[in-house]
Amino acid sequence: MAKKILAVVSEPVSADALRNAVGDDAQDAEVMVVAPALNTKRRFFLADPDPAIDRAEAVQEETVERMDEAGVDAAGDTGESDPLLAIQDALQTFPADQIVLFVHPGGERNWLEEGLVEEARERFEPPVSHFVVENE
Repeated sequence: MAKKILAVVSEPVSADALRNAVGDDAQDAEVMVVAPALNTKRRFFLADPDPAIDRAEAVQEETVERMDEAGVDAAGDTGESDPLLAIQDALQTFPADQIVLFVHPGGERNWLEEGLVEEARERFEPPVSHFVVENE
């Protein structure tokens, strides 16, 4: 039975990044890519989520395309602006065996600095890991 992996991304990632994060399980895995609609504080207060939603949609579509091209069975969705809510929502319809948070050094959103990895580990049952993506 294929492993189900929930990949949470803030920037597009490749199948190689997935393989580096989860090992040999990646090739036979069923992957759900979730890109939270991360918004700036200014846009949040202006109640303007559209740019964040558009960007999240583009990030998840590019990630799914990269994985599909490499032979990884992937689907995608745009999630809530709060990554924890995005994960929670995804788990309602996708019973993941593992959650991987992809981090890009120097990116706008560094989940390591925000304590998201630790909070996700406390809150969700599937094992949560993070993987730093270099120069994708």
